[in-house]
Amino acid sequence: MADLVGKRCLVTGASRGIGLACAKALAAEGAHVTLMARSEECLKIECAHILADSGSADYLACDLIHYEKCAALVAEREYDVLVNSAGMARHDSFLNVKADDYKAVMALNLEAMFFMTQRIAKNMIKTNIRGSIINISSQMGHVGGPERTVYCASKHGVEGFTKAAALELGAHGIRVNTIAPTFIETDLTRNALQQPAFKHWVDERIKLGRLATTEDIGGSCVFLASDASGMVTGTSIKVDGGWTAG
Repeated sequence: MADLVGKRCLVTGASRGIGLACAKALAAEGAHVTLMARSEECLKIECAHILADSGSADYLACDLIHYEKCAALVAEREYDVLVNSAGMARHDSFLNVKADDYKAVMALNLEAMFFMTQRIAKNMIKTNIRGSIINISSQMGHVGGPERTVYCASKHGVEGFTKAAALELGAHGIRVNTIAPTFIETDLTRNALQQPAFKHWVDERIKLGRLATTEDIGGSCVFLASDASGMVTGTSIKVDGGWTAG
């Protein structure tokens, strides 16, 4: 078990899905967790659940699309760990992609992640925190997928950014990594996974024979937040059941 007692963690996209699972997993290992997402109502509920389970948590309601406002909320806060989990997808065939959809996906998946990381990294450097930055990417950041040109472009961008940031921040003792999940049944994927042809396509490619769970991602997040991953930076943990193995 990882010991995260005393660690302060900020998790974006933390009101549901992967972000919430990461927040719960970090809190279960003794970290204080700040949940950030759009819905204050959801954040209140989930924060209360963590506190009821003897965890330590607070929340900040903020829409990461307006990342300048979110960055301002944490400008004076100290965090040992940042988990960038806020994300979205708008799938369509490449020839039908609309500019508004492209801009929306890139704004949240890449631009907001980039500048929230910059803000927290500056805070870490200022306070001499040898921290860990964990970007929730996707197996689609390593391969391609039909009707996923925009999503793939955003997640390949996350992977490239992570490697470059790791090179620059390593001198400050700050580690930067990604977690790249395969398909998980969340609000983001539920409708697609209910389509038989799509579900068959997914099942054929996951070698371990099942979808991932949010708990699978939480475990990887705890590892990257802990001292057990002290020499791990600039890389991606693929929680993909063998999808990208070939």
